[in-house]
Amino acid sequence: MKKNALKVMAMSVGLGLALAACGSGSAPSSSTDDPAAATGSLRVMIPTYPLSNEGKAEFQKVVDDFNKTYPKMTIEPDFVTYDTMNEKISTSIASGSGYDVLVTGIGWIQPFAAKKVFKDLADVGVTKEDISTKTVEAMIPAVTHDEKVYGYPLIADARAVAFRKSAFIEAGLDPEKPPTSMAELKKAAEKLTKRDASGAITRPGFDFWAASGAYRQTFTTFLASTGTPLFVDGKPNFSNSEGVETLEWMKSMINNVQTFGQMNSAKKPLVYTNEAPMGMVGGAVDCSDKGIGQANCDDLSFFLLDSGTKAEFVGGDIASIGAKTKNAKAAWTFIESLIKPEANNAQAKLNSKIPATKDTAKTGQAQSNPLSKFVAENLSHAAYEGGASNWLEVRKSFNSGLDEALLGKRPAEEVLSSLAALSK
Repeated sequence: MKKNALKVMAMSVGLGLALAACGSGSAPSSSTDDPAAATGSLRVMIPTYPLSNEGKAEFQKVVDDFNKTYPKMTIEPDFVTYDTMNEKISTSIASGSGYDVLVTGIGWIQPFAAKKVFKDLADVGVTKEDISTKTVEAMIPAVTHDEKVYGYPLIADARAVAFRKSAFIEAGLDPEKPPTSMAELKKAAEKLTKRDASGAITRPGFDFWAASGAYRQTFTTFLASTGTPLFVDGKPNFSNSEGVETLEWMKSMINNVQTFGQMNSAKKPLVYTNEAPMGMVGGAVDCSDKGIGQANCDDLSFFLLDSGTKAEFVGGDIASIGAKTKNAKAAWTFIESLIKPEANNAQAKLNSKIPATKDTAKTGQAQSNPLSKFVAENLSHAAYEGGASNWLEVRKSFNSGLDEALLGKRPAEEVLSSLAALSK
């Protein structure tokens, strides 16, 4: 174990050494087709393992598994965050060096595949059929560009709507028949909203769980519930009547059932703390005494938005191979170690997500809490953001543009038309 532990470079000194390694480039393996004789190293950019003792231990297990096939190769990890990832990849492109394995997110595949940062996984024998057989078929659009597969889904970060059964009963609503369409949701939210004598909202009827500049994913989810994905074949699909109606509906909710940008100090869903009776939540809830407690969990129930089509917003982590790697086979072997059940479930647990496998509902993480179980069972209704080759630039304009529409500073149609014109 000690010998293998030395093969995880920079692990003991954390992120600092990993950052310093950015310009080094990957070392080619020895000229051999025999994995047991191959030497060299793999540079791995990965956000799914936190720099904690638990994170290091779980990552070491992946390295140990990889070394069963490639015993003489070493791993150079770069433990990035999503805040630093874009800069790291851009720096590697500019410097001419690159990563052998890159773990990014949904919405990142198309922009970087278009820039030829990722390798077509057909080069290592991975096809769309493999993705649909082993993971959820709904994940295929998130990992493809120009009909080619550039990533393999690891873990999914899904969202649902939660509500307090006790609050529904108090407001005269049926907890067995929660609202699902936008029209039903608004009607219920208005009943659930509480105000003081001056008319100011004291308890929002619906929590968007979004700060100023962060309504993009909520818009994507509500739009998808009308059967309208954000992009189709890389082309914008949101500046239509469905998009305008969705954004205008969101505007009708803002400062009506919730104050714009309202969040608590912990930036957690308000429904968990009973600060709101209904609202958006992530993909997991901690029902232990260290979390929100069993009593709060027992009062929660979950549903998907459905204004004609069930929609569950899904983000997540996707593994790709660097286009310029000299170790494609070894890189794929490392990804295979990442997607083995034990490693996959550990990543999901570390990040409060769920494995992106076809049988995810049966995994330990999905069974560990009621919210993860619910979103896992509904992963086939996945809705995504992104799709354009310049999405990582356009999404910044989305954030500010949606805010303008929600606050009545610009018409919804004008905002969406301008955003569509920016997308390519």
